[in-house]
Formats: sequence, C-alpha cells, structure tokens
Amino acid sequence: MHTIVVDLGYGDAGKGAVVDRLCSAEPVRAVVRFNGGAQAAHNVVTPDGRHHTFAQFGSGTLHGTPTYLSRFMLVDPLALAAEADHLTALGVRDPLSLLTVDRDAALTTPYHAAANRLREQARGGERHGSCGMGIGETAAYALAHPEDAPRVGDCVSRPRLLRKLGLLRDRLSDELGRLPAPPVEHCADAFAAFARAVTLAGDGHLARLLADGPVVFEGAQGVLLDEWHGFHPYTTWSTTTFANAETLLAEAGGAGTALKLGVVRTYTTRHGPGPLVTEDPELARELPEPHNGHGRWQGAFRTGHFDAVAHAYAVEVCGGVDALAVTHLDAPARCPGLRIARAYGMDGRLVERLPAGAPGDLGRQAALTAGLEAARPAVWDTPGADPAAWSAAVGAALSAPVALESYGPTYADVRDRRETGKSKYVSGNRSGVYV
Repeated sequence: MHTIVVDLGYGDAGKGAVVDRLCSAEPVRAVVRFNGGAQAAHNVVTPDGRHHTFAQFGSGTLHGTPTYLSRFMLVDPLALAAEADHLTALGVRDPLSLLTVDRDAALTTPYHAAANRLREQARGGERHGSCGMGIGETAAYALAHPEDAPRVGDCVSRPRLLRKLGLLRDRLSDELGRLPAPPVEHCADAFAAFARAVTLAGDGHLARLLADGPVVFEGAQGVLLDEWHGFHPYTTWSTTTFANAETLLAEAGGAGTALKLGVVRTYTTRHGPGPLVTEDPELARELPEPHNGHGRWQGAFRTGHFDAVAHAYAVEVCGGVDALAVTHLDAPARCPGLRIARAYGMDGRLVERLPAGAPGDLGRQAALTAGLEAARPAVWDTPGADPAAWSAAVGAALSAPVALESYGPTYADVRDRRETGKSKYVSGNRSGVYV
C-alpha cells in the first residue's frame, strides 16, 4: 500500500522523521512531493548523528530513496543545488541523480523571492509570516500569467527561458521597483545546469512508480496553513491537504490505494503570526527546539499545548485520515504540565468544533481567524507523563487509530504499531482500526 503523509497542524509536526521511518522499514520506490517548495523544512536525524533539513528532496534520500517532484511542486533550482551539496557532505553520492522532476512544475526564481521580501517588508506590523523564499509570488504569477510563467520544461530551451525570465523580472520590477536579484542570463545558466543534472519527466512517470511501489507521498507545511482551509491571511499559497496527492494517484490509475496518514505532535507549534489558541510561553522554555527558531521572515517559533479543536478541524477539512502518526511522545515526561485543550471559550460560548465550510470563501476564513485570535482554552485533558496514555488520548480526540509513535529524533525512535504482535490493523473499509 502507498502512503500519503500530511501534517495536521501548522507544520513542523515531524513529517520528515515519519517519511524517513517509512523508507527505512522497506524498499520504497520513490518519495513524491506534492505541494509547497523550497520553504519546506523537514528535519531528519540519523542514528549516527547526521542531520539534514529536507526542503525539496524527499525525506527518504539518506536511504537512497529517489524523489519525484510532481507538477504541484514549486521548484527552486538554486535551492536544490545547495541542498544537494549538503546531502553530498552527509555521504549521499550524486543526490541530483536521485531526482526526477515533472516538466510542468513551476519554477521559483530569485525574482519571485525578491518580490516576496519587498511585499513582506511593506506590510510592516501586518506581516503574514512568509518564509521570504518566493513561494506565494511563484503561485500568484503562474495564476496571473499561465502562459508566461517559467516552468521546469523551459530549462531545456534557453531562448524560451530567457524570454519568460525577462518578462517575469520586468513585470515585478514595474510593480515593485528594482529587484535585488542577479541578471536573467545568470539565472538561465544555472537553470540549464539543473535540467542537465536531473531527470525530467511527464505523463506516465508516476504510473510506472506506482506499479513498482510502494510509494510515499510527502506533504509540506500543515493543513491549518492550507490556502483555502487555513486561518486567512496567515496561510500559504499551497494546498496542504491530501487533495493533490489523491489527484496524482487518480490520474495514474491508483485511486484509493494509499493510506492517508496524518501527523501531529503531542504539543502544537507554529512559526510566526496567526492564531495559536493554546500558546504557552513557558512550554518553549521546557521544550527547547533544536531545529526550529526565530526566522527573519517567518518570525518567532511558538509553542502551545495540544489543540484538539484545531487538529480535529484539520482532519475534517482534509476529508478524514486513515491513521495517525504521533510524534514527540517523549515530551510529556519532560514537561509534566503538558495538556490537551478539548474546547475553547470563543465569542462568549463553548466551542468544541470549528465550522468547516467548502473551500473558496476567504472572507469566512478571515472571520474564523478573528474569532480564534480572541479564543482561549476552556476544557482541558491531562493524560500525564505516560506516552501510551498520550497516544490513546490523541487518537480518541481525532477519532483515528495511531499507526506510528515517535519517541525521539531518529527513525530508530519511531515505532510502527502495525508491525507489533499486540496490534492488528483492520482496513476492510479503509477507515483503519487497531484492536
């Protein structure tokens, strides 16, 4: 069975460690990236102490698992080159040879990144918490100028690439002023080198991967940041639910063949501004974050108690999950005061469930955001220090079985309950139940 890995929070729940574990357990034909771009930060730590923050490469790369960047990815060749250099330093031989990229994927360029940073600076105190890497600009430009937006396939045609890069630079410069970015010719040279170093693919590639399977689909960011279902305007220009992966599977003849795996921490975190109803500054001191911190563009890394209301909302808007991966199960023992928020005090009433409407109404999402900014936890659950109690409580709160449990940073610290004699996975109706 294939697996789709999606973060049910604001990102940083441990998708990298989960994908790394899946790729360590059995030969995985490929990791498929199906949203986001170079702003992703999926941390993987090996048992021998090596660490890499995966952005565009799949988080199984340290096991030699190939990566396929689908057409839903926003591909940044310059950032890929830097990531490949670090993987090489960690002992991965020729990382770019493990990479296949859909020709139709949009390119993120230095012009997108420069425009992104100029807009974020102009917002002043109303910043959205952007990563400053041009993700939103790439998506917006591709929507506004679909025929002119530079794509991976353009990298093999220098005249076409120069024309599209020039148009992009000029349009953004006309709107924002001179962009602090390299000349178009330099970008074209780098992008052409990228195209020569990787394999470019189109229709039919994913179907062949699925036939050779299993395949792991690795999502970026989190459902609570989704472009349509997240808490506007503190969201991403990306579909962070299972939707893109399910579209790719259906197109390749594999509809219904993947386990939908939702990832959550035992506590809720987010980067930068936006709602975090359970935020508790004391937790940041008790649960230090070795691989996440204050970012120049994102802002502070914030920590709160487990938010069952927000995570249940994420489960609902992404169409449900088959199973959960619960990470940071070592945290309750280190932080005895860690709790689960079961309900909010919001708009003068007790709220146990957030409204989940159809996608497309950003006004509705902005109103929900305003309510969440004033909401406070009202009903608490305290499972204690026992990780088993926490795993059971999280599963019950989200009405889903727990498949993977993580007690530390490496794949050796992740236990797959489907592999133990004490748990049997029953998936006759794809809902998934552990007995």
